[in-house]
Amino acid sequence: MDLLAIERQVSEIVDEVAREAALTSRQLLVLGCSTSEVVGKQIGNAGSQEVAAAIYRGVREVQERMGFAVAFQCCEHLNRALVLEREVMERFGWDEVTVIPVPAAGGSMAAHAYQQLEDAVVVEHIQAHAGVDIGDTLIGMHMKHVAVPIRPSLRTVGEAHVTAARTRPKLIGGARAVYDRKLSDQSCT
Repeated sequence: MDLLAIERQVSEIVDEVAREAALTSRQLLVLGCSTSEVVGKQIGNAGSQEVAAAIYRGVREVQERMGFAVAFQCCEHLNRALVLEREVMERFGWDEVTVIPVPAAGGSMAAHAYQQLEDAVVVEHIQAHAGVDIGDTLIGMHMKHVAVPIRPSLRTVGEAHVTAARTRPKLIGGARAVYDRKLSDQSCT
């Protein structure tokens, strides 16, 4: 497995998603990842700390450059809880839960992130502004409404399928509703 290629693929995908979602320093990207799928095995059966480290480096390179926050999704054994920095948890007002992700319960990616982050915590629920799903780990439960698919130019990391999304505010109203600010100066009659 070419770990440098994996790191570059992840960096390219995260950069593309962050740009399309116009992520700012006040926003959050969720990353779901099956390192088993990246190495061509079934999710949950062949986790790799080395692959997790390469993916982490690819994500952090873009995060540090662009300034958005990141949450790393745990596997189903921890009910897809999320690892993030304490400061991010406090900024968004989420509640910490008590668990330490390990490769066999949390997954290799979440376990690695927990060890690498400066002040890592785990939370059960978030509402991310964008997300990248490497290996079909089902990040949708952690996205704000309304999720809009992003089709990154790279559709795989290693052997794993990649999907991504950004979010937008809900469009409400009806036939007379206006969604473009340039048209909002029309008066109601």
